Amino acid sequence: MASLDFDVLIVGSGLAGLSAALHLAPIHRVAVVTKRALADGASQWAQGGIAAVLGEDDSLQSHVDDTLVAGAGLCDLAATRFVVEHAPAAIAWLRELGVPFSLENGALHLTREGGHSQRRIAHVTDATGAAVQRTLIDTVRRTPNVTLFEQHTLVDLITGRKLGLKEPACLGFYALDEATDEVLTFRAPHTILATGGAGKVYLYTTNPDTATGDGIAAAWRAGCRVANMEFIQFHPTCLYHAQAKSFLISEAVRGEGGLLKLPDGTRFMPAHDERAELAPRDVVARAIDFEMKKHGLDCVHLDISHQSPAFLREHFPNILARCAELGIDITRDPIPVVPAAHYTCGGVLTDLAGRTDVPGLHAIGETACTGLHGANRLASNSLLECMVFARAAVQAIAAAPRRALGALPAWDDSRVTDADETVVISHNWDELRRFMWDYVGIVRTNKRLERAAHRIALLEREIQEFYAHFHVTRDLLELRNLVQVAELIVRSAQARRESRGLHFSRDYPALAAPAAPTILVPPAA
Repeated sequence: MASLDFDVLIVGSGLAGLSAALHLAPIHRVAVVTKRALADGASQWAQGGIAAVLGEDDSLQSHVDDTLVAGAGLCDLAATRFVVEHAPAAIAWLRELGVPFSLENGALHLTREGGHSQRRIAHVTDATGAAVQRTLIDTVRRTPNVTLFEQHTLVDLITGRKLGLKEPACLGFYALDEATDEVLTFRAPHTILATGGAGKVYLYTTNPDTATGDGIAAAWRAGCRVANMEFIQFHPTCLYHAQAKSFLISEAVRGEGGLLKLPDGTRFMPAHDERAELAPRDVVARAIDFEMKKHGLDCVHLDISHQSPAFLREHFPNILARCAELGIDITRDPIPVVPAAHYTCGGVLTDLAGRTDVPGLHAIGETACTGLHGANRLASNSLLECMVFARAAVQAIAAAPRRALGALPAWDDSRVTDADETVVISHNWDELRRFMWDYVGIVRTNKRLERAAHRIALLEREIQEFYAHFHVTRDLLELRNLVQVAELIVRSAQARRESRGLHFSRDYPALAAPAAPTILVPPAA
């Protein structure tokens, strides 16, 4: 079958991918390839909002400073300034598209979240991501020049290096069409990876099922460096309930006065940090982890019941409604919460235009490591980063010289068979997520990391054998990517002999100098 040809290929349909598609569409033929429905990524679930300097008493330098403090000395200053300076324009663009941001007296209502010194979070009540995604999806479906391929899973990138050519550039990729069970060839001179993070590598996560590190793993296999993979942000407050899967209790709940308490009603955050509930997420997550272990608790409580019911209905309608469905009245009762893997701060190493080490290949959003987040992402900087780097990547693509592409080989599965026991995949998936949670979680040790590395090596051999001999499925592709990402996380954690930001090691509890990113180079690069 002939390849599907476009000017630009985008893998992923979150805020980063759809923003890039809309910016490209006026003069490019664009394919948006996503492995489930358009709305199934992490952007849909972002509650808090988007950080931008919009208030009269705020400043760009203050936003930069707050980001640098949260990033624990590892933020790239140029990337941080670049994102902060372009933030107001990004909010303006969304408003032009029709995103219904919350207003107060006709102006944007700005809230405050942990780590921010000012109110600078533009939001749509407590469901910002859902509102933004609805607007972008509606817009992109009406946009000429954008072709949508839902239920298509990335298999692997196609590079000149893999084809034995002198030019190492990315030429396109293979993707599995769920409807036909056929692997299709997509060809374009430019490819943008916007596949999100890798939270599903952990047993407990706020991420959707799509967050399996596909873009990070594919870029690594294609010859791209990755950076800072040890910095996995654990959101401190995920709803703890048997019937609630990965429901996030927004950072803004603490920003608006929510208090963390033990079951007996005792506050504990003041004993851990002078900023108490408004401390950065890594501090709060470790404090909760400490208190749970110390007291043998399954969860702690987040209490916002001192605010009026009217205030809670206005500011947190979705959280109030979801908790009510589960029998929790947040106007009277505290919310049971636990930490959960939330955000991948590291990723594919890029420049300020989203360019990777492979020509023709860009990475944006949570897939990328731009240097903005350093050792810990500041709340509500992530949706912002998606939009700023989407536009930057598009501008770089528009300015790039045109490349002619030769024919690409079709996917060859002539020597493989259907798997007879897919239970191997589900078993390995469960094993991986459990030992990553136990050994590579909020608090780490050398011994735990060694155990994880040993098990990952065994899983990699099993999965590679399965991949080589059987037809690919989405489950197999996701597991292959998760195991690769797990290896990168563990290797990065072993290389960092200090405790910094989100990486806390009992064997190396102090900071080391100088602060430096962890950069891994693929063996074939």
